[in-house]
Amino acid sequence: MCVENLNALLPHLDTFIAHIHTVHLDSAVRPVAKICQYLALDNSKKENTIIKHALLPIYKERIIAVCLDYMISDQKVAAKAYSMTTLYLLGKEFEWIHPELTIILERDFQIQSVAFRGRARQILKRIYSKKQKTIKDTFMLKI
Repeated sequence: MCVENLNALLPHLDTFIAHIHTVHLDSAVRPVAKICQYLALDNSKKENTIIKHALLPIYKERIIAVCLDYMISDQKVAAKAYSMTTLYLLGKEFEWIHPELTIILERDFQIQSVAFRGRARQILKRIYSKKQKTIKDTFMLKI
């Protein structure tokens, strides 16, 4: 449903956000993580969307907290993959996320599955390239 019409979640967004931290069953964690990813993807779009306006800062903070919890706890790879994408996207808005996410991904890289390493490699590459661009921009401003 969220792929086709994410706006259908709007009437239930308050309830969803209020209860995401209570979801612990593996069969429910994956869809919650995926919905969080869809919300983050919509939030990162350049154009203004209804979801972007409805996703209050407190909602983003709760999504971040849940995704970080999924990353450090014993969850299946799918939930971790969706969570790392969500954290990467929200990290564009909250500067402290990318350094924390980098630490988690580098720490778990060798002990996780091939699927985890594949997604982690993509996310780390994006974070490192963004960091290099920021360093270049800062250097150019000093010259």
